[in-house]
Amino acid sequence: MRKDHYVYPAIFDYADDGISIFFPDLPGCLPCAHTTEEAIRNAKEAMALHLYSMEQDNDPIPEPTPVDKLKLESNQIPILIEVYMPMYREAIENNYVRKNVTLPAWLEKIAVEKGMNFSQILQSALKERLGIIEKQS
Repeated sequence: MRKDHYVYPAIFDYADDGISIFFPDLPGCLPCAHTTEEAIRNAKEAMALHLYSMEQDNDPIPEPTPVDKLKLESNQIPILIEVYMPMYREAIENNYVRKNVTLPAWLEKIAVEKGMNFSQILQSALKERLGIIEKQS
């Protein structure tokens, strides 16, 4: 089930060359870092992206393992990582993509002369055609 908040334990594995991070409940989610502060940031982002992908694929989201059930080695510490998904979902879904279009040279020339913004015009036309109504601020 899709939720707004997720909290999962991450295991920070400290070695001479940096920090490896893994989530026992999220196989394949394996960020790394050089400092603990960077590791926490990277763990949050990786976990959010991993969970977003699971949501999009309709994969079941597992329950987090309780911290007291984790098996740790001497160079490892558990850290609970929390993410607020609406923020990540919005950032991912509002990412811009580049599209190439083909139009007659004469039309492009006139539009450039008039100082038209092709991206804005294409977005407006697509929204109109799709019946998308934007909220006014």
